Amino acid sequence: MKIRALILIIGTWLVTGCTATFTENPDPVEQKINSLLSEMTLDEKIGQMQQVNDGFFGDEEATKQAIRDGKVGSFLNTTGADRVAEYQRIALEESKHGIPLLFGRDVIHGYRTIFPIPLGMASSWEPELAEKAMRISAIEASSMGINWTFAPMMDVTWDPRWGRIAESCGEDPLLTSEFAAAMVKGFQGDLGDPTAVAACAKHFVGYGMSEAGRDYNTTYIPEMLLRNVHLRPFKAAVDAGALTFMSAFNDLNGVPTSGNEFTLKQILRNEWNYKGMVVSDWGSIEEMINHGFAADKKQAAEIAAKAGVDMEMATTCYTDNLKTLIEEGAITEDMIDTYVGNILRVKFKLGLFDKPYDNHVSTDTILAPSHLAVSREAARKSMVLLKNDNNTLPISKNIHSLAVIGPLADAARDQLGTWIFDGQGEDSTTPKQAFGEILGSKMNYVSGLEYSRDKSTKGFAEAIAAAKRSDAILFFAGEESILSGEANARGIIDLPGVQSELITELRKTGKPLILVVMAGRPLGIGAEMEMADAVLYAWHPGTMAGPAVADLIFGDYSPSGKLPVTFVKGAGQIPFYYYRKNTGRPATEDDVTYIDDIPRNSKQLSLGFKSMHIDYGITPLLPFGYGLSYTEFKYENLKLSSNEMTTDGSITISADIKNIGNFETEEIVQLYVHDKVGSITRPIKELKGFEKINLKPGDVKNVSFELKAEDLQFFNGDDFVIEPGDFEVWIGPNSDEGLKGAFKLKE
Repeated sequence: MKIRALILIIGTWLVTGCTATFTENPDPVEQKINSLLSEMTLDEKIGQMQQVNDGFFGDEEATKQAIRDGKVGSFLNTTGADRVAEYQRIALEESKHGIPLLFGRDVIHGYRTIFPIPLGMASSWEPELAEKAMRISAIEASSMGINWTFAPMMDVTWDPRWGRIAESCGEDPLLTSEFAAAMVKGFQGDLGDPTAVAACAKHFVGYGMSEAGRDYNTTYIPEMLLRNVHLRPFKAAVDAGALTFMSAFNDLNGVPTSGNEFTLKQILRNEWNYKGMVVSDWGSIEEMINHGFAADKKQAAEIAAKAGVDMEMATTCYTDNLKTLIEEGAITEDMIDTYVGNILRVKFKLGLFDKPYDNHVSTDTILAPSHLAVSREAARKSMVLLKNDNNTLPISKNIHSLAVIGPLADAARDQLGTWIFDGQGEDSTTPKQAFGEILGSKMNYVSGLEYSRDKSTKGFAEAIAAAKRSDAILFFAGEESILSGEANARGIIDLPGVQSELITELRKTGKPLILVVMAGRPLGIGAEMEMADAVLYAWHPGTMAGPAVADLIFGDYSPSGKLPVTFVKGAGQIPFYYYRKNTGRPATEDDVTYIDDIPRNSKQLSLGFKSMHIDYGITPLLPFGYGLSYTEFKYENLKLSSNEMTTDGSITISADIKNIGNFETEEIVQLYVHDKVGSITRPIKELKGFEKINLKPGDVKNVSFELKAEDLQFFNGDDFVIEPGDFEVWIGPNSDEGLKGAFKLKE
């Protein structure tokens, strides 16, 4: 019995990032993986660990020979359905082991049918819609032979200066987790289906906290914050079945994340038991030299291999050095077997060994009408109404004349947003086109500015003249798509160029001024909001931006989006996020003395000692979860099923939501909790649930949330704990408002 037990222990399949052993009775996939590993040479195994960018091997014949020789496991940005199919045919039919290739492509928020940027989709608070959008993205991309996308990005961030906030789902770990899981499911669909595309959870981990919002920068994240906030969406991706992970560019607390054994091995592999593949970000293994963590490519390869990075993207640290490192005893071939096993497992789960490689575009796939309809719906639901004084919106289609002005009114490419390698401006329907189709000669279109950064006032006079002969002004402001995304951090987050100056001149006409903002980040638009009668934040809405804006402006639908990130008053207020700590000296509005109210020659003590800015005060421009509609909602009758909960129990919290306005629309009802005392200081509020409901005028709906004790768990530096104590709870329309209750958590 002891000998058999020992055999079973040795035979158990473990993926620890270091070793690989095998089960006594592995499943068929594991049997196939083991068989291939036993047949492959070390050079062929290392070839599987190499992802190459297009043109890596030089000309076409050299590339095809590299495939035959097993020198590549994946291609990056190789496009063209016929070309991809030919490469895959060679891999399956002419290489020694018939191992298929992964073809990676950044399909972040659409392939040809482009959906709102992820930050925009998160504003819908409808993960199911994001899943539907990513399913369409996968269908279109897979028709071109793409079987792997580097999405979703689930970096939580508090910094709108960071260009890649556009790719994120905002500042909240719960909302981001829900969207991360939905997008993984959307991309991957049914893994046996030809349209399945492997998702990649990125960037693991902490990239959203890059100092000053500068890409590739240092991050310092205490383990408590790492586990309570930044790791949660990645765990949701694991639970959703994400086939691949990507290690990030940044160093985390002094250790680059592509060589970080704590995150890649201890957490991802050992704690979460992740069986998928980890790919480095572009060049991030070699960049450990720049970080000062590796002396050369050889040491970088050793560090990344020991940490558990399975595949290297673009650079050649692995290809050039792994074999030597094994010969020198720095790493073992067993480790390589583990990593190659992880890669092969993804290929088997995608069905690539059996999938036809001659996928071709069909007319009902790319830009299909049904796809464009979902793009329009997603864009419409992602837009957030920030202001609507005197019911300026909606406006009637029977309006006598409408001025359509601004640099984003007819910017077909810019409305698509960042990271759309395959989206094309000619596929877009712009606001100018959409409003022109509806209004005809009643639309007075003038761009006013040629592009968002334009500093010339030469178009002002024509824009002002168009405004004066119109009944209302629709101004499309914002930033070009190139101003957000990777490597596009901004230190000043105001409207670029002279947009604000043109808005000021249009305000002087006295005509109702409606501001529509298309941007890849939350902008500091406080002054512009003051001037406008209504403000609709549209983000970069994608292919169907124009029709979606028209749907809302004319009242065919009511806006329903809510902010997934706090809007600050200016860059100097960053970071500002809703689940901040209370501090020892919290300020209220009554405590604030603003800079212009300070008497000259004031004594140091005259202002008091509170946590505040004397110029910004204590509140942001707009809170997390905020968003208006064309109707009004009344929240009432908060009820708790009990005022006590045990550490293994739950309570139900409910409220009645009534539509007291005149429009049928959706409302996003939000649940927040505050743990009043903890073994570490706790946030002033945390989102614990949300539900989107549809209400006709006069309708009332009871919305209830089950709050479990496990929902109150947090990492206190030593362990995950559920601590007894007093809690506050809110049901409301955003993080600043709501009906308030209380309960006690007992042992």
